Amino acid sequence: MTSPGSKKLVTSDGSEKKVSGNLGKVSFSGDLNDSGSSSHSSSGGGGEGGTFEYFGPVYHLGVNKIGHEYCNLRFLFIRGKYVEMYKRDPHENPDIKPIRRGVIGPTMMIEELGRRKVNRGDVYVIRFYNRLDESRKGEIACATAGEAVKWVEAFEEAKQQAEYALSRGGSTRTKLSMEANIDLEGHRPRVRRYAYGLKKLIRIGQGPETLLRQSSTLVNDVRGDGFYEGGDNGDAIEAHEWKCVRTINGVRIFEDVANFKAGRGVLVKAVAVVEASADTVFEVLLSIDKHQRYEWDAVTGDSEKIDSYEGHYDVIYCVYDPKYLSRWQSKRDFVFSRQWVRGQDGTYTILQFPAVHKKRPPKSGYRRTEITPSTWEIRSLKKRSDAETPSCLVTHMLEIHSKRWCKWKRTSYSKFEKTIPYALLLQVAGLKEYIGANPAFKYETFATVVQSKFPDVPNGEYVDEEMEEQFYDATDSSSDEEDEEESDEDDEDQDNKEIKVKLKNVSWAIASLSLKRPKAPGASNVLDASVDPVSIDPSQFQGSLRKGNGDKDSNCWNSPSGMGFMIRGKTYLKDNAKVMGGEPLLTLVSVDWFKVDKAVDNIALHPKCLVQSEPGKKLPFILVINLQVPAKPNYCLVLYYAADRPVSKSSSLGKFVDGSDSYRDARFKLIPSIVQGYWMVKRAVGTKACLLGKAVTCKYLRQDNFLEIDVDIGSSAVARSVIGLVLGYVTSLIVDLAILIEGKEETDLPEYILGTVRLNRIELDSAVSFEE
Repeated sequence: MTSPGSKKLVTSDGSEKKVSGNLGKVSFSGDLNDSGSSSHSSSGGGGEGGTFEYFGPVYHLGVNKIGHEYCNLRFLFIRGKYVEMYKRDPHENPDIKPIRRGVIGPTMMIEELGRRKVNRGDVYVIRFYNRLDESRKGEIACATAGEAVKWVEAFEEAKQQAEYALSRGGSTRTKLSMEANIDLEGHRPRVRRYAYGLKKLIRIGQGPETLLRQSSTLVNDVRGDGFYEGGDNGDAIEAHEWKCVRTINGVRIFEDVANFKAGRGVLVKAVAVVEASADTVFEVLLSIDKHQRYEWDAVTGDSEKIDSYEGHYDVIYCVYDPKYLSRWQSKRDFVFSRQWVRGQDGTYTILQFPAVHKKRPPKSGYRRTEITPSTWEIRSLKKRSDAETPSCLVTHMLEIHSKRWCKWKRTSYSKFEKTIPYALLLQVAGLKEYIGANPAFKYETFATVVQSKFPDVPNGEYVDEEMEEQFYDATDSSSDEEDEEESDEDDEDQDNKEIKVKLKNVSWAIASLSLKRPKAPGASNVLDASVDPVSIDPSQFQGSLRKGNGDKDSNCWNSPSGMGFMIRGKTYLKDNAKVMGGEPLLTLVSVDWFKVDKAVDNIALHPKCLVQSEPGKKLPFILVINLQVPAKPNYCLVLYYAADRPVSKSSSLGKFVDGSDSYRDARFKLIPSIVQGYWMVKRAVGTKACLLGKAVTCKYLRQDNFLEIDVDIGSSAVARSVIGLVLGYVTSLIVDLAILIEGKEETDLPEYILGTVRLNRIELDSAVSFEE
């Protein structure tokens, strides 16, 4: 092993890449899931291709018995479905034994908690817990958001391998025990060498981080003395028409002419290609290091973090001298909040709002200013070859009053160049030039290939009498961690050996539009054609939320066409081509809008539920989607979709309905779209498809003629922050949702939309008590 938080990935061509992340207290139990096949996964028990390894330095976070927090540098090794923790790098110390070890199970849940200050540095925390027993949980920390993402991917990879091993059966020795759990805080079992057949080794992270024990920050270690709309497209079609109005130093400035209306704000954005990874650019943007920001940011260089919430939200106080922008001589200050989200495709979105905070009231000598709301979007661009430098598309968008914008365009641009909005737009130019002047940013990567020094043993199996136990970490610490701290100083000097860098950015292909069609061809054999269809009469099903009479209606629902969504086409696995969705396969018959004290599962079993009614029992199949919305009070939005014929067992829907939870988690997909509403909310929600089972906790109930999916939005800190923003504007929003099953294999393509719903300006107070 080498650096903290490394992960090992192997690409389809056999090459390897390194990922990074820092591991803390962990809770794992159960088997692994067989969700989503990845090109770099393999079975965990060895075999011809060997077992993939993910390794690197991580920070083990926790609280000891006397209530003191600790942050210990450890080396984590994921070998197939097995996990080990070392005090030193086992790759450089082949004779070292692990201090903790175990296996990963299907009930293990992983959640990114975002940024947190530990000692004197900001780190990115990952939480692990057992969804059947949340008291078994733990945390790890990583130096960067990119490392955290790679560690999450590593554990997902291990879950897939374990699920595969279970599905193959095998001897009792190779099966995972579902009851026994290894206590990582107690006795350390005797360990035999069992690193056999480990030919694929990927290291996560750049090496052991020592900055947690120093006064400098963890993240900022480097200092230096055709725009195409398709790239911005998600999986829902948006009505923007961007027109370039000026180009400045390689940065293009656009206005949205489609939504331009007199008397209202006009959306303006600056767009540039930056030669660095999206993770690197994100870290630079989030850093408030004064010396670094002085080199590229003319507005928010003097910044101070005054508060933070849930790892994905902070509040910044900023002072600036306006003499460079206007004739005003008095100094100005402002307070703004930042909220960030990382999409499943690797795209970062940062929302910036003006804010008020009690720690920074207006003060004498400064003119308090309200900064313009804006958003940053950082999206990786696809590389033509592995040798090519990673790059990303950086977009900074803000809203300007239309009258002022028109005046600037009609007169001289010199006036526009003296405004704060102009300075904010030019932050993109400053960021581009700053990173271009510092080559270290360009070649920063989280994937490194190294050569394994472990011996090669033919059978490739783990040999250990105690490896059937699960790997987890209790939240309370034992004396073991305290005893280990004395020897942690020996771990600080870890030299990086010669490494081969393999860079591979994740990118989403530009969606290609196809001719309109009423039905998606992929849905032709989903329902059993040998059975006569039944008549579905929506008037028989009355939910607590009424069906609307058009888009001008409020506090209601409708079922729109799937034409506004882009889904995977027949050739997606070859050319990434997406096509316009057709009509939904299932009929939305009713919607319930409940308020509850706490999240409610298994709503379909309630005696008064639509599913238990006589008309409901006569339907061949009902899909119940229970979206559990965290708030005060909590809410449940329940969607009922009906089929007029039974589901074919051999179809992708049939496999999903009767499949395992891990199979469902890997394929249950939702596409959101804010059709009408505040543009900042649109940017926060986005239009990218989301695998809900990977983003939040989903529970499944399969009985009789229905499948219920309970989606716990509150299980993710990121999802909670986004839904909190949405609820603040919900009475002015029109939201479209599409539900589908992701096609991962050629037989599952093209995709088809299961169901859609349009929610028109929902009123929170209209929710009905579930008890009633």
